[in-house]
Order: sequence, then C-alpha cells, then structure tokens
Amino acid sequence: MALDWGTVRIGVALSDPMRMIASPYDTFAAKPRDLFLRRIAEIIDHETVTLVLVGLPLNMDGSEGSSAKGARELVRDVSALGVEVETWDERLSSFAAEKALREIGRKPSKDKARVDRVAATMLLQEYLDSHRLP
Repeated sequence: MALDWGTVRIGVALSDPMRMIASPYDTFAAKPRDLFLRRIAEIIDHETVTLVLVGLPLNMDGSEGSSAKGARELVRDVSALGVEVETWDERLSSFAAEKALREIGRKPSKDKARVDRVAATMLLQEYLDSHRLP
C-alpha cells in the first residue's frame, strides 16, 4: 500500500499480491486523523497489507521541510497499527500525476482527489519497480 500524504487529502494505492502492478485505490480526508487511521487499518486487514509506503515530500535539494514533518507523523501513526512502514521520496509526484492526467484528457484542477490517488499509484509503482529482481 502507498499513501500520498497531504494536509487535506491522502491518496491511497495498492499493489497486486505479486507486487508487480500498482493501482489507485481511494482518496481519504486527512482529518479527522482517527477516522483516516481506522479506514487504513480496515484496508490493511481486508487486503492483507504487509508494507505501507508513505511518500516523503522532500525539498528539491533533498532536505526535509514542514511537509516532510507531517509525513513523518503519518509514518508514526500508521506504524502504530502494527504494519511495517517505509518512506519513499515523492518529490514532484503530484506534478507527474497532473501531467499524466492531462495527457489522457482529464483536468487535474477539477478532480484533486484523483490526482492524489494517481500520485500514490506512481509512488508505489516506482517502489515496486526498484525492488523487482532482474
């Protein structure tokens, strides 16, 4: 599972059981946090999730800013659910998701929740591809 963290919405993506293909799952409101975490716990249980990947929004120079702090808090909260959690550099993931949606004729500004799901999917697919055996 991948989470594209945001202060308003959090995009969610899942992979297939073979960890080959990432797919958009849903977008949830980031607040209230307890409701969001209950939903994530249900998905972890229902989908037998063994790893949650949280996008870490780094600055272009690789440093961490205030957005990264929020993502790290999400890592802490999701870890408390009893599942392994890793972070993954998500610089420009939302930009790439918006570009991909424009290329298929969608208007990202009209559906920000879709952008968040697509960003989570791109994040997860990049992670899966980087961990695939040759």
